[in-house]
Amino acid sequence: MDLPDFPWDSLAPAKERARSFSSGDPALGEGIVDLSVGTPVDPAPQVVQDALVAAANAPGYPQTWGTPDLREGVAAWFARRRGVPDLDPDGVLPTIGSKELVAWLPTLLGLGAGDVVGFPTVAYPTYDVGARVAGATSFAADATTAFGPTTPSSAPRLLWLNSPSNPTGKVLGVEHLAKVVAWARERGVVVASDECYAELDWRSEEERGQSYAELPTTPSILDPRVNGGSHEGLLAVYSTSKQSNLAGYRAAFVAGDPTLVGRLLEVRKHVGMIVPWPVQRALLAAVSEDEHVAAQRERYRARREVLRPAVEDFGLRIDDSDAGLYLWASADEPCRVTLDRLAERGILAAPGEFYGPSGQQHVRIALTATDEHIATAAARLSAQR
Repeated sequence: MDLPDFPWDSLAPAKERARSFSSGDPALGEGIVDLSVGTPVDPAPQVVQDALVAAANAPGYPQTWGTPDLREGVAAWFARRRGVPDLDPDGVLPTIGSKELVAWLPTLLGLGAGDVVGFPTVAYPTYDVGARVAGATSFAADATTAFGPTTPSSAPRLLWLNSPSNPTGKVLGVEHLAKVVAWARERGVVVASDECYAELDWRSEEERGQSYAELPTTPSILDPRVNGGSHEGLLAVYSTSKQSNLAGYRAAFVAGDPTLVGRLLEVRKHVGMIVPWPVQRALLAAVSEDEHVAAQRERYRARREVLRPAVEDFGLRIDDSDAGLYLWASADEPCRVTLDRLAERGILAAPGEFYGPSGQQHVRIALTATDEHIATAAARLSAQR
């Protein structure tokens, strides 16, 4: 199997340099502030912890499909938060985090040699990995025109969208999504939309073109304005890792076309891809209660407001970054040069080249650090040295 090298191992030199940071100024602290990985640091919500504990006595096998109340809870969440009033609970399937679903989706859908999987040119690396695992061909593109004058026989079998994007934070609007869906349906292409950062939208209502009361999150591929009221050929992937600080729970789901979800379910039954029962109960609690999500969003908003001007003070330009947990920043220089300059201030970021050749002049700076560490990073970036 032709898999790329695991990219994070290449950060060791920059990490070591950042660890050795020492300024003699108490305001700047000592050692590393790691803003390279989007790992939540805040506590899991008590309502979710309580649900996990209450379900801890779980001697039997859980349902691969999830219980009806879990699937109904996810459908209710889509209606309440995502502007999707008509999601069939039969089109909901819990997954062991979202990364495993992303990595295995081409295989679960039966793709293989000769099939093409499309994804953005700056993208989460697992889209490419999933295509390789299946033996399919990866194709990076930011527009459907990049596939040329495709016909149903030459079009990609699977097309990944990612909105809000990791790493760029770019949000795809309703009109853009609708055009992609129409194009895909003409050619029999399955569209999978990775929407894990949907609750973290930093745009103003003017920028969004609608109020937060109308739509609290970024648009979903399952929104009827996007798909005309039909979920045929469409899948949305979502995780509670970001909105609820549950990365350690591996609590996520895929939703959309019941026929496609049924195909995934059959394979997952055979191979034992089952979300543990206590985690299913925790997932239901997470999508049923919105107050903890709002509180977490405000924590990230405050950290963003501290860090963004400091990154700009350091001489970096912020591109996109309209939603999600990252600042997509550039000094119009090779990303490893920027990475080293940040490491000299004791700050570790992720080089944009991790996300494809188009990211070679950007770095990704995460908001997932404590208030104290974000304040320290901001002070170091703004300090004159």
